[in-house]
Amino acid sequence: MVTAVKTKIEYEAIIGLETHCQLNTNSKIFCNCSTEFDSPPNTNVCPICLGYPGVLPVLNEEVLASAVKLGLAINGQIAPYSKFDRKQYFYPDLPKNYQISQFDLPIVEHGSLEIELVDKKTKEVTRKTIGITRLHMEEDAGKLVHVGSDRLAGSSYSLVDFNRTGVPLLEIVSEPDIRSGQEAAEYVQELRRIVRYLDISDGNMQEGSMRCDVNISIRPVGQEKFGTKVEIKNMNSTSAIQKAIEYEIERQIEAVRNGDRIAQETRLWEEGSQRTISMRSKEGSSDYRYFPEPDLPPLEVSAEQLNRWKAEISELPAQKRHRYETHLGLSAYDARVLTDDRSVAEYFETAIDEGGNAKLVANWITQDIAAYLNNNKLAIADIALTPTSLAELVSMIAQGTISGKIAKDILPELLTEGGSAKALVEKKGLIQVSDPKEIEKIIDEVIAAHPGELEKFRSGKTNLKGFFVGQVLKKSGGKADPKLTNQILDQKLQG
Repeated sequence: MVTAVKTKIEYEAIIGLETHCQLNTNSKIFCNCSTEFDSPPNTNVCPICLGYPGVLPVLNEEVLASAVKLGLAINGQIAPYSKFDRKQYFYPDLPKNYQISQFDLPIVEHGSLEIELVDKKTKEVTRKTIGITRLHMEEDAGKLVHVGSDRLAGSSYSLVDFNRTGVPLLEIVSEPDIRSGQEAAEYVQELRRIVRYLDISDGNMQEGSMRCDVNISIRPVGQEKFGTKVEIKNMNSTSAIQKAIEYEIERQIEAVRNGDRIAQETRLWEEGSQRTISMRSKEGSSDYRYFPEPDLPPLEVSAEQLNRWKAEISELPAQKRHRYETHLGLSAYDARVLTDDRSVAEYFETAIDEGGNAKLVANWITQDIAAYLNNNKLAIADIALTPTSLAELVSMIAQGTISGKIAKDILPELLTEGGSAKALVEKKGLIQVSDPKEIEKIIDEVIAAHPGELEKFRSGKTNLKGFFVGQVLKKSGGKADPKLTNQILDQKLQG
């Protein structure tokens, strides 16, 4: 008799992201109201963004320029003809009771984004391309403030601030190409890098300048048909996105294995309990009852506009990473760290333009300088050490003028006081001793002063070599060339 063996079904996650990016234009998308963050409630409003009868919206051209630039940056196809639509949206924070968005003819379609996945242990980097379905322009809604808010008990009352109503948004919709929380987090981080490089948004997720809705389902590995999709709404940090996805994958797999049905719904991430909770059943696109916006004409992007906006795009993060690896010989990990922030990349490039060795400059920025910035919660623009001075510092190390230890000793002063690294070394008399005869003389004096330690070393306690190196460096004021010191010391200690 043959007994059937049940194999455990393996599941994979199918994930797509809808990312809303708030633009940094000075005025709103369809009126002249300010977009300044943190203004007193309901002060940046006018009849247009409040939806008064008879008012007419007018598109802010800077919003269109930003949409086209981001579309080009994500390798998308820019639509020569697109239009706005009304999306029926009945909620207290949208006074018109509809949102002006784009439906069937968005400004950008068929893009892609390269992400990099870093192995935390080995620091190895692998790359993956995520498809982007579309990018479209729309207006933001206002903000509800729930007083005495409790998801279980409800709120005593709610206040509405319309300042955010009409602030321009770009919505970027990915293909369902993402398979893990890490991939989703990396996708959002890369998108944030790009909008910051383009200078069209600050990408600040804590302030709501960038926020994500996550669509996630599971299916047995090998199955083509998608499972039931669940949405996790309004994610505002990459770490929360990763954690929420990882939790939701496990929740859905466990439910399926227990024979439970996955409901199509919208859920929220609860940071305190580290879990997703149900918010409401998910509406379909038909519930929005889109129709063309009658108060705005269709959009046509001319060849002249397209060429002008394309010329304004500088080198993007992925391009910099590839160039740093290919032409400068940096590791994928170092290239990633240096290009994460545009100001850091510019600092690095200025330092090597001033003559600094690329690998040495990269090491100092990603290690000692990065540690100083993190410990003091500073940006690279806040330090007094200029790229020119850093180039001087690493050049003196490469030429043997100073040792790495001396460089580390004077770095704190350069970071806070600035000035020329070369001038500081000369002022403090820290030029490295590289004359073999002078180093040999110091070593002879050290050995003569410690006969007991010499005898122990020659009896087999070879770890005492470090003691002798330390004594030589101490006697030389840290100026003895470490490499030369070790070579001569090896000869002397062996007798």
